[in-house]
Amino acid sequence: MTGNNLQATLPVIERRLAVFRPHHLELRKRVIKIFIAITVFTAAAYVFSERIAGFLIAPLKHSSPLITKLVYTNLPEAFLSYIKLSFMVGLACSFPVILYQAWVFISPGLRKEEKKLAVTVVFWATLLFASGACFAFFGVLPRMLVYFMSYANPQLEPLPKIGIYLTFIIRTMMTFGLSFEIPFLMVMAGKANFVQAAYFKRKRMYFYAVIVFIAFMLTAGDFMATALLAIPLFGLYEVGIFLTMLFSAKHEEKIEK
Repeated sequence: MTGNNLQATLPVIERRLAVFRPHHLELRKRVIKIFIAITVFTAAAYVFSERIAGFLIAPLKHSSPLITKLVYTNLPEAFLSYIKLSFMVGLACSFPVILYQAWVFISPGLRKEEKKLAVTVVFWATLLFASGACFAFFGVLPRMLVYFMSYANPQLEPLPKIGIYLTFIIRTMMTFGLSFEIPFLMVMAGKANFVQAAYFKRKRMYFYAVIVFIAFMLTAGDFMATALLAIPLFGLYEVGIFLTMLFSAKHEEKIEK
């Protein structure tokens, strides 16, 4: 590029940066608030990390009489496990804040009535996430752990490591929590007129195949966990179709009036 071309290009770049700068500052502001929320919740979770770990370990102890304690084989493993656990709990507790900050960031481009949806969006998304995590912990994990511990016998002693076990529990709960957002995402796509309910109906089998594949990948190839995740997701997909049809009908009624 010659000197003249460079001089002609610089003002254009400066103008584009000037236009983007307010959005950049706003994004930085939102990211800082999210970071502060995650830090505060993580610090609070670390204070109670032993109690939280004990709560998460309880289903494993109930799954088999052979399990009386967990082990760690590297000196810093227990400490790092509590740090990781605290961060994941802090991230989960910050979920409503993350959603709200993301919504506020995009809200300047929305209409007034759409901005009022912020509280509703955050509430339902958080409720679905919490429902998925609770379903995983109280409904799925106890059955999975009993099945896994059925291989233990006097000749095969289980020695679960605390780091690996806590990672498995948190990953499963986060997976189910995020997966339970399917109906919410479908309804939002319908309300935004991106996709209609009829499309979800026509492509049902394709989406089922995708759900099975995603469940298989998220559960690290465990067939039992895949089934326990995929089956409720099928039901949630059907709920999403029903809710998309319901909200679409209400939207059409408003337009007619």
